[in-house]
Amino acid sequence: MTNFSLLTGWVAKMMPTDYIGFTFFIGCMAMMAASAFFFLSLSQFDKKWRTSVLVSGLITFIAAVHYFYMRDYWSAFGESPTFFRYVDWVLTVPLMCLEFYLILKVAGAKTSLLWKMIGYSLVMLVTGYFGEAVDPANAWLWGLVSGLAYFVIVYEIWLGEASKLAKAAGGSVLEAHKILCWFVLVGWAIYPLGYMLGTEGWYTSMLGKGNVDVAYNIADAINKIGFGLVIYNLAVKSSKD
Repeated sequence: MTNFSLLTGWVAKMMPTDYIGFTFFIGCMAMMAASAFFFLSLSQFDKKWRTSVLVSGLITFIAAVHYFYMRDYWSAFGESPTFFRYVDWVLTVPLMCLEFYLILKVAGAKTSLLWKMIGYSLVMLVTGYFGEAVDPANAWLWGLVSGLAYFVIVYEIWLGEASKLAKAAGGSVLEAHKILCWFVLVGWAIYPLGYMLGTEGWYTSMLGKGNVDVAYNIADAINKIGFGLVIYNLAVKSSKD
């Protein structure tokens, strides 16, 4: 009886019709399962690819922990867990940028590329948080800065230094790089759209407002697990060569 009381004290009740809470729960379990898969597969790869697969596992593990807290926050307050979501992103998005650097090291990628992409990602996230949670009256301005940083990342990986390195590497690395680029261009596009739906600005009259947690949760799972599976596939192919 005591154990049951402790359990219910730590886990918030989720109603059967709470579809948003359900996606938080599914997101948590999917991320945790992906983490176990990546971590347990490390021993089968050459040393040069283990770090990349390890980072994939860390991305989904960090997300799983945050989704556990976000699910309980939503169940307790019925509000979007903005703070927890941005803490998740500020840790996992730079790690996703790190993945680009790790796979491009074979073509001579320098740490300057890594820090540049991490810098852009932090600008994108910090300004996005300010627009949503700190200074919502000027959300359009913070969103503009965040969006520009996002498009700089898109330019860098599609047409900039990262793209040139991927072409120089060729083969499986180039193939993996292109898939990751599509994840950033298409998969990450849900985030600025969600930002506009969740804040007030000139765009509100066109898009309206609404809860985008379901879209965020699905996009997070697809983007983070998908990123990891691309890296995993590259590691498998390269280890066989």
